[in-house]
Amino acid sequence: MWRCTGPRWSGGGPEPEGRFGQRLGWYCAERGEERTSLLPAGKTLAFAAQGERRCLGVRRAGRWIVCPYDAVLDGASAKDQCARCAQLDRSRSVAADTMADDPRPYGVYLAYFGPGLLKVGITAAERGAARLVEQGAVAYAWLGRGPLMAARRAEAVLGSALAVPDRFTKSAKRAARGALPPVADRVAELAQLHRRAREPALWPETLEPVEFACTDHTELFGLDRIPGDVAELGGMTAGAEVVGEVLAGVGSDVYLRLAGEWGRGQGEGPGQGVGGLVAVMDARVLSGWVLGAAGGRVTTVPVRASVAGVGEREGGGQEGLF
Repeated sequence: MWRCTGPRWSGGGPEPEGRFGQRLGWYCAERGEERTSLLPAGKTLAFAAQGERRCLGVRRAGRWIVCPYDAVLDGASAKDQCARCAQLDRSRSVAADTMADDPRPYGVYLAYFGPGLLKVGITAAERGAARLVEQGAVAYAWLGRGPLMAARRAEAVLGSALAVPDRFTKSAKRAARGALPPVADRVAELAQLHRRAREPALWPETLEPVEFACTDHTELFGLDRIPGDVAELGGMTAGAEVVGEVLAGVGSDVYLRLAGEWGRGQGEGPGQGVGGLVAVMDARVLSGWVLGAAGGRVTTVPVRASVAGVGEREGGGQEGLF
């Protein structure tokens, strides 16, 4: 039985030119095997949640350790672990500051999510840009490199001195994607903050500086295919179905054009028109589910409109499975 393990970004594999690509991960506990399926633009998804959503357990040393409690999870939550597995996971975590002895070098970065939405963060140097892609950073630039604790101190000091946070809400990121300025403006905003961070009074001596170079993810994510107003898909429940065509993928978000008669004869709503409603799904809500082929041609997961007055509707769909 294959359970979805949620969204994944990978690079250097079968994607064209070894670039990153958004995927869904899968794990079969009975076989102890993993696999992934790509989510490129234009791909039709048509799946239904089957049975109960179960805790995925803990991933250690490149493999899954199955949840010993076989815990059932809330279908509407993005969390894919029960409380006890989550506690075990955080017992050896950089984010939870429980891996101070990690000998790997770390990079400190500036990430851009939209105008005024810039943050400072760290990631293991060996992971490269993977962390930035997973977060859905529209653009980013490296600041410096050093040991874990030096990078962590730099993150705290620079974040405070530059008055930038270490995280943003998903709703803020999504809203910013619909009204992004030109690439040149994004680069300029990142460059200005990079210059401020490199001022002698702020720069930590223990961090090796990196010259400014901006990487933009417009093409990778397909940002120019995301309309200004987008509806949101709710959480999964047993038997719920999602049917649509992939438009873009940003971080854990998958943008779908729902098949059917969305927007025809119903007035103009978010992302609507003869091409169908565009809705975004946090693919983390799929983790822990067994996903089978959709039995119908409609999306039965609740669709939450992004503007007042449209409300929740059910949309049409297509048959098939990714």
